[in-house]
Amino acid sequence: MTDLKDLYEAYIDCLNARDWARLGQHVHDSVRHNDRPLGLAGYRALLEADVAAIPDLAFKVELLICEPPDLAARLSFTCTPKGEFLGLPVNGRTVSFTENVFYTYRDSKIWTVLSVIDKPAIERQL
Repeated sequence: MTDLKDLYEAYIDCLNARDWARLGQHVHDSVRHNDRPLGLAGYRALLEADVAAIPDLAFKVELLICEPPDLAARLSFTCTPKGEFLGLPVNGRTVSFTENVFYTYRDSKIWTVLSVIDKPAIERQL
């Protein structure tokens, strides 16, 4: 079995390359995001919408903890949302924030995603 760290790093590379055709290699067909059943197509649509709203979105891993089948990551972002982001009027300003995200893997693919974005960090920059 491939190490979860390696699987996750390949997933982050896929996101940063915008290689949506390969997303199914990393994400389970029945993936759930914050307790919502999205499936692979819905998860892909969520990511594509994020990139459309934030063209310079890049995922940077700051901290990674693996305890199979679970993985926890702290991601950091410095990006420029085009308009509103998380209900905030960012409107083209560059902001920095983090996301704490917890994953559970099944069959070597991401099966559940629990994500919390540090919205107060963005609010402080506006």
